[in-house]
Amino acid sequence: MVDVATPGPIGPLHDRAELFARAESLARHLSAELGMPVRLAVTDNRSTMVSFRRASSSLRLRLHHMFLDAPAPVVRAIADYAGRGRRSAGPVLDEYIRVQQPRIRKVRDARSGHLVARGVHYDLREMFDALNERYFQGGIQATIGWGRWSSRRRRKSIRLGVYDHQTREIRIHPALDKAEVPRFFVEFIVFHEMLHQLFPSSNVPGRRVHHPRAFRDREKAFPHYEAAIAWEKANLRTLLRS
Repeated sequence: MVDVATPGPIGPLHDRAELFARAESLARHLSAELGMPVRLAVTDNRSTMVSFRRASSSLRLRLHHMFLDAPAPVVRAIADYAGRGRRSAGPVLDEYIRVQQPRIRKVRDARSGHLVARGVHYDLREMFDALNERYFQGGIQATIGWGRWSSRRRRKSIRLGVYDHQTREIRIHPALDKAEVPRFFVEFIVFHEMLHQLFPSSNVPGRRVHHPRAFRDREKAFPHYEAAIAWEKANLRTLLRS
């Protein structure tokens, strides 16, 4: 069984019929390898390259489109890792993903435009420069600015900051540009996003780790770390209503 899930044209595979045929071929191959039905969804995900759910008599599998061209040893590794639960196949998948990294979609947020750093209460550029000099010896190279307000519908989560590795841009949620938000908390969020340049995300079998141990250790060295975490917990509901 094949379920081709794509948000649009992927790389050179502009013909959806061709995409479906390749996915169907891969699903049949995996099904024969494992001796069970395989329900395959092909994605253009930017973070998770392989995910799966095993049942007693079938396998639900989501793969990045890069695997449609995978050689036989990699296909066998998919079967071993996802179908048979053999973690020893993970390094084969990691190496294939590393080599195929250019095929992972790199999209600049169309909303970004020119980043504005000076807000009503806080100047993010001034804050960034001070943090860069104090904690990174001026080594972080990035632009920074306030993000845009999203829809006003009720939120269950909020991203207070985001770092784009491709464009080297940091955007901070405008909900933090308020007098009642303490400066040390805004500084902590900026510091957190700056760390993403110093400690990039890394691959573990089938997924991406966005906050490796070195990242978390360095983050805890921020002088106001505990106060910032406590303030966020105490005020999260207010930020969600912003």
